Amino acid sequence: MAPKATRVTCVQFAPVLGDPAGNIERARSAIRAAVANGARIVVLPELTTSGYLFASAEEARRASIGADDTRLAEWSGEAARGDAVVVAGFCEKAADGRVHNSAVVLDGTGVRAVYRKVHLWDREKTLFTAGRAEPPVLDTPYGRIGVLVCYDLEFPEMPRALALRGADLIAVPTNWPVVPRPEGEHPPEVVAAMAAARASRVFVACCDRSGLERGERWTRGTVLVDPDGWIRASTGTEDGHATADLDLVAAREKRLTDLADVIADRRPELYGELVRTGRTAPGGTAVS
Repeated sequence: MAPKATRVTCVQFAPVLGDPAGNIERARSAIRAAVANGARIVVLPELTTSGYLFASAEEARRASIGADDTRLAEWSGEAARGDAVVVAGFCEKAADGRVHNSAVVLDGTGVRAVYRKVHLWDREKTLFTAGRAEPPVLDTPYGRIGVLVCYDLEFPEMPRALALRGADLIAVPTNWPVVPRPEGEHPPEVVAAMAAARASRVFVACCDRSGLERGERWTRGTVLVDPDGWIRASTGTEDGHATADLDLVAAREKRLTDLADVIADRRPELYGELVRTGRTAPGGTAVS
């Protein structure tokens, strides 16, 4: 039986572009501090090991590492101090030589899973090879963890699919560039996280990054969202962490009322448009 509350921490910091060795060490220190503070699930930003704004595919390749890189064993060693699970973005060099924007899930035993981002944002399409496999849902001592990376979250089918496969928590390493928004409003990506959490009654942990990279300012939008869609913790600072003690198993209750259930009330026989290729114009005409 999973414990009643699990401490989840998202650590927001600024990876340094093209410095895998330094970034791996910064991440190791962040994991160690989070675990020492009681965290049993630790989430780090997208492309933690490399930075984000590569000028070319070759620059991305030079900053990439394999999932079997021995330095990641240092992360496992830190996780082992508290029987923790770590989810972190990394620039992955695959065995076939392709480079992916990926997330690794590891614990004290080593790498549990690697997920390759399926939905590549903007210029990422010129730098990385998109993943072709569905994201993992992993059993842990604390609950079931699903994984997405950044832009994946903005496709509602992705978090819903993870929820249908039993995820209690969706961990999302992100790099959100600042976009215009009305004064006082949440960043749109945070709104998407809140909506995804409420729509499927799951916890969502988004770990953004900070800093300034090649002129790009980052949203610094790290949040932990509960199944009602409310933010339970955020950073509020340039570097720092969002931490909350969460009853992850509570996400398995999908009822809103005695007669309303966000999963049982679905009508999948009416949702065929969701899995058709291309768009459909008003009136049902297919648009390529």
